[in-house]
Amino acid sequence: MVTLDESVASTSTPVRARRPVRFNPAYLFVAPALVLAVVFILWPIVQSGWMSLHDWTIGADSHAWLGFGNFVELWHDDRFWNALRVTLVYTVFVVAGQILVGLALAQWLRRTTWYTMLLRSAFFFPTIASLAVTGIVWKFLLDPQIGLVNGWLGNLGLEGTAWLQDTALALPALIAVGIWKNFGFSMIVLLAAVQGVRADLVEAAKLDGANAVQRFRHVTLPAVRPALLFTTVIGTINALQLFDLNYVMTGGGPVFHTESIVMYLYQRGFVDFRLGYASAIAWVLFLLILVVSVVQLRTLRYRDDD
Repeated sequence: MVTLDESVASTSTPVRARRPVRFNPAYLFVAPALVLAVVFILWPIVQSGWMSLHDWTIGADSHAWLGFGNFVELWHDDRFWNALRVTLVYTVFVVAGQILVGLALAQWLRRTTWYTMLLRSAFFFPTIASLAVTGIVWKFLLDPQIGLVNGWLGNLGLEGTAWLQDTALALPALIAVGIWKNFGFSMIVLLAAVQGVRADLVEAAKLDGANAVQRFRHVTLPAVRPALLFTTVIGTINALQLFDLNYVMTGGGPVFHTESIVMYLYQRGFVDFRLGYASAIAWVLFLLILVVSVVQLRTLRYRDDD
């Protein structure tokens, strides 16, 4: 006779033996990069957050706890709000300009010939140039006395001006240089997307009677939308961290009209030695970049029904 315990044991699911945990050698290859990321990325982020809550001054014996005191002071800092305004204006115009110019050039140079390849290289060259070198070159080009820009204007019978010393023209000049520096990157990314547009869709649109503008709007533009999203997000992140160009070309002047958030952070942290206050500025910039990037990703993301 079979007992109750034996019948239950016979009908129960057999217990699987645990597999031995094996060490994956791939972790050894990842470990150096992980250590570098922790030491040079994660730890500085945590440390700056801690410093932003203190009156952290270089050379001080102690660092008093302020809580959110630095952020409250930042809220009432007119110079910070001016730097934020300058940064946002620069970002909006530079990102829009570099994408529009890059998309126009990508559409124009989509066919591969010897002269289009030459033009692509020429247009992409400013992207690989150093920001500091770019700033120095354009500072001389826009110089009111020896600059070539005023010289060319004089040859055309126009009067030159002090581009980087005029409070009304310094920021537009900086924006123009920013577009010139970055449109080559957008052009290359968008060129790859434009060349990937399906030819059968273009031919179908032609057969339906669509003109060039309609084909671009309803066929090309939806196809390059992921590339537009990529260039917009990357361009925005880079523009919000403006420092090199205005530091070299204008030094934040005239009268703070080109002072960006990062330049103001540098001033507070490495000139005034208020590292706690500078860390608070850095966290505000980090949150600003995070919010703007999330909004762009949600607004411009590609959907299956597009």
